[in-house]
Amino acid sequence: MKAVLALDQGTTSSRAIAFGRDGRILATAQQEFRQIFPQPGWVEHDAEEIWRTQRDVASQALAKAGLGAADVAAVGITNQRETTVLWERASGRPVAPAIVWQDRRTAARCDALRQAGHEPLFARKTTQTQRGHLDDLPREKHAIRRQGSPKRNTETTVG
Repeated sequence: MKAVLALDQGTTSSRAIAFGRDGRILATAQQEFRQIFPQPGWVEHDAEEIWRTQRDVASQALAKAGLGAADVAAVGITNQRETTVLWERASGRPVAPAIVWQDRRTAARCDALRQAGHEPLFARKTTQTQRGHLDDLPREKHAIRRQGSPKRNTETTVG
């Protein structure tokens, strides 16, 4: 074992850090990605861009440290967690932009649920961003119902 690779897929950038056996930093790489604001209160990311930037910074950090994939004993990952991506099951490709955890498009729906006394059902984890995807994408909604599409957040996608 020569290294542990840490991947940090954050809200505004992807980062990778290669650590040596002694815990010291051998190399780092970081790359920002686009923030997409299609309308007020909406925040989206290109899921393919998230993947590309994370893959690229991992390769860059390893190259800077003079390491290859075979030199990595373990990978640690941290990420956005509540950012949500809908994927087409057959291709593994996203069907729409990722809805970022900061997005407010389902705020009114959450307020209605809260007022109806259902806050405990969604206070810790919510699928309201997935609902936002389906409400905003009628063509994709039909395809998802017909074919099925796993909902993944960046935690299950990257991690």
